[in-house]
Amino acid sequence: MTTDRASAREVIALVADEFDELPHDEKDFTRDGPLAWPGYDDSRARAARRTGESESVVCGVGRVEGARAVLIAFEFGFLGGSLGERTGDRLEAAYAYAREHRLPVVPLVATGGSRMQEGMLALTQLQRVARQSALTREAGLAQIAVLRDPTTGGGWATLGAGADVVLALPGAQVGFAGSRVRPPDADPAAYTAEAQVAAGSADAVVRPQELRETLGRWLRLLTGVSTDPAPVPEDLGATDLPASGWDAVRRARSPRRPRAARYLDAYFTDRLAISGDRCGGADPAGMLCGFGAHQGRTVAYAAQTGAATRPAGYRTAARLIRLADRLGIPVLTLVDTPGAANDAEAERQGAGAAIAELFGVVATARTPLTTLVIGEGGSGGALALAAPGRTWATPDSYFSVIAPELAAAILKRPEAEVELTADQLRIRPQDLMELGVIRPTRPHITRDNPEHRP
Repeated sequence: MTTDRASAREVIALVADEFDELPHDEKDFTRDGPLAWPGYDDSRARAARRTGESESVVCGVGRVEGARAVLIAFEFGFLGGSLGERTGDRLEAAYAYAREHRLPVVPLVATGGSRMQEGMLALTQLQRVARQSALTREAGLAQIAVLRDPTTGGGWATLGAGADVVLALPGAQVGFAGSRVRPPDADPAAYTAEAQVAAGSADAVVRPQELRETLGRWLRLLTGVSTDPAPVPEDLGATDLPASGWDAVRRARSPRRPRAARYLDAYFTDRLAISGDRCGGADPAGMLCGFGAHQGRTVAYAAQTGAATRPAGYRTAARLIRLADRLGIPVLTLVDTPGAANDAEAERQGAGAAIAELFGVVATARTPLTTLVIGEGGSGGALALAAPGRTWATPDSYFSVIAPELAAAILKRPEAEVELTADQLRIRPQDLMELGVIRPTRPHITRDNPEHRP
């Protein structure tokens, strides 16, 4: 079975080990629907004969790799998977069932948008869907959307883009504007699953043969709730402390020092990434975000990679922490950046606002955050990701108000005094401990026993 215009039940069979359809109590239409649209009854009857369905969605409870979830599968063969009043009835009932039974929701979307034959009454179903999604979000339940071909119009703007995690099938047409209503000179490549991932509006493209496994992993991770803080990762690099401030800088900048990917691989037995800030940007080179399994429970992570962090990276981290906070999942952050990107494009992308947003999200998070500085801690661009009162540091890291070279320049010192400036800034892990900036419980970061190995 291919996924190109696959039926709702074929897609359910692709992802679910078992499935029980929810009952639906649908209102009776007057002749040709609420607008008395000529031929509407006949169109629905033909769609029912062709698909075997009585509406454009099939809703029920399924098991995906053993994890229970409410599945909402669109039937594109039924009037283009369009949303009408009866569609809204079914969606509302499905979301209500999910909240009552504490189940995550998985929309398997394939729709052209709202149903023309029901006019504004069809369009207002988007408000119903948005409310149900918001109530489910407030209830602390995850929503994982799968974008099929096509996912356009209001279905994309509510069930699709409004989900916590957005997966898409390769080559799927995805965009607010459907193919018949775009400008004639519109680039069709912009309306694809791949383009939406690149633009930060979707998290990943998943091949059909991997969809069941990927969905199962996501469902397990986003329902593995624990209120305990994430344990601090073990140090993977140097165990002796730097002798001077400049030695700390040199170590942190060494290409041989372990970076975020190594720490994440060592910490998690399984992990899946989210991507994008949902504002048109992504920063895969500067910020790694997602959820993983550590010692049998789920921990969210936001990790800087050693590069300058771009605005989209900060916004993605804020999105990650908000989601973890809502689901009750602890967060691990890894600090490693020379600082926030400071080029003109970063300013145009709202660097200051993005950093301010992350500071606020970290400050107000109810779920516990744990931070480990694993390399460079460059100014506010690093501090924004650090948990107040719950930050640790590795021996091959430093944390500074600004890079020593820049500090010397601000103080109008010659280049020869950069190393002296690094010492005066007191940026070594043991200095940070004495200043109360990092936690002192890692045994190797002490004045009395600087050579102690953990």
